[in-house]
Amino acid sequence: MDLRGTISPDRPLLVLAIAEEAAHLDSRLPVLLTGMGKVNAAVAVAATLARGPLPSAVVNLGTAGALHPDWTGTQQVGSVLQHDLDTEFIRRLTGQTVGAPLALGGDGPVLATGDQFIADDEARAALAARAQLVDMEGYAVAATALRFGVPVRLVKQVSDEAGAGADRTWMESVDDCARLLAGWVRDHL
Repeated sequence: MDLRGTISPDRPLLVLAIAEEAAHLDSRLPVLLTGMGKVNAAVAVAATLARGPLPSAVVNLGTAGALHPDWTGTQQVGSVLQHDLDTEFIRRLTGQTVGAPLALGGDGPVLATGDQFIADDEARAALAARAQLVDMEGYAVAATALRFGVPVRLVKQVSDEAGAGADRTWMESVDDCARLLAGWVRDHL
């Protein structure tokens, strides 16, 4: 966890997993680097928000794999789910709903979050029935911000096709993705 800058109630907090995704952001807004995965993201965001002050919003920026070939570019997520938590089974077992999908507003794509980098055609095909994009932190960031009562936006730059070779494609594209995300911040925040 690495917090760069100072959080204030009149500015959003930018949350990204790793420094490579934040490489081209200017320093006028605070940036929290959480580390990869849902646990790192949830812990970092919770610890930061608990210290206060709360930001005006949490904006999770990062890369995502496309589960369908027609999803490219920078996307603002409309809803997010956990692809590696069997919410329905837990509900049947306990009668409780745990980890339900989160509606974030708008008509953007559905993002599937899980602690697995999807670089397999079969895994991509299975997830494509439920979502358009996949990442490793979005759900955790959104759930934590919402628990603290802070508005949240998930903005993802498509870096790969989440199939065979996605790891190589991600490594080759992460710097370009970071430039595009920095441009989105300049244009929208």
